[in-house]
Amino acid sequence: MSEAVAGAVAERFKELYGADPEGVWAAPGRVNLIGEHTDYNDGFVMPFALPHITVAAVSRREDGVLRLHSADIEAGVVQLRLDDLAPESDHDWTAYPAGVVWALREAGHQVTGADVHLTSTVPAGAGLSSSAALEVVVALALNDLFALGLKGWQLARLCQRAENVYVGAPTGIMDQTASACCEAGHALFLDTRDLSQKQIPFDLAAEGMRLLVVDTRVKHAHSNGEYGKRRAGCEKGAALLGVDALRDVPYDGLDAALERLGDEEEVRRLVRHIVTENHRVEQVVSLLESGETRAIGPVLIEGHASLRDDFRISCPELDLVVDTALASGALGARMTGGGFGGSAIVLAEAADVDTITKAVQEAFAAADFTAPRVFEVVPSAGARRLS
Repeated sequence: MSEAVAGAVAERFKELYGADPEGVWAAPGRVNLIGEHTDYNDGFVMPFALPHITVAAVSRREDGVLRLHSADIEAGVVQLRLDDLAPESDHDWTAYPAGVVWALREAGHQVTGADVHLTSTVPAGAGLSSSAALEVVVALALNDLFALGLKGWQLARLCQRAENVYVGAPTGIMDQTASACCEAGHALFLDTRDLSQKQIPFDLAAEGMRLLVVDTRVKHAHSNGEYGKRRAGCEKGAALLGVDALRDVPYDGLDAALERLGDEEEVRRLVRHIVTENHRVEQVVSLLESGETRAIGPVLIEGHASLRDDFRISCPELDLVVDTALASGALGARMTGGGFGGSAIVLAEAADVDTITKAVQEAFAAADFTAPRVFEVVPSAGARRLS
């Protein structure tokens, strides 16, 4: 399959630019099993890579020009000069790959230009990190072509800087690290403070279970305010509590911390979510390592309630997925991603998948919501070279 994909992308590159690419690379989207909005609070997260990928065919240039083309956007080839790249100067899709080039050059890496052709199967706006996949695949290609010698976690850091500074979206480090570093058959237990990682075996099929992603088709935009408000509120909470980040508030000290916040009710809710969510990540790691995979279901349910009631980033469509799936026999379910739309995940026995899928589809129809997209996912490989 990967050979066929690489061949097709390389052929289109040649049609666009008149020569074969020097290589073809892929980077996946991700779904987050547990650990939401903890990454920019120096906390714990547990994503895994999707089988859905962004693919890039790339060749070097030496004239300071970056040419970009996407098979998924009717925009033709976009040509940019490297010397003109500047933060928040571009509000189109090209800001993501251009931001990566800018971040590499700002960090002192000698990138002299490139021709890039991209295509993706990662659903955009679904909370599955389509932007991170785009950033990481470009970063990996340039790392290889220009022999920069950067490791996956270093590429992730640069991609995060591209998104934070160049694009202007205040995202944490999880998405880029998941795309760059995940391994097939595993979830990635990541400490976002020091980027230490542990691959946790996560083979649901072997235990008769499945994980569904339900894309509500409700779109979100992280750079549009609400995400930033939550981040600013978390930073305010850390400042009021006198800690570097909410990661430093211990779970067994949560009640005392909330009491210290007094009448700062909105900040109290944000702090409560982050502290309890970090604890939930640790719970899931412990359960998976001890072979109690089904027992993570209630932890996922608790996570959704916290995101809905404390962090307040769910929406009617996401809540309907979770409530309907649980009523139809799911072991666990929760929204995943930045919120305000996007996707939910559902942990289910293999035998219950069809029943749950049908129930969710019927519930959306009855509510007069846009029909959701429901699909199974398995933990897949991180970013890699295809050819």
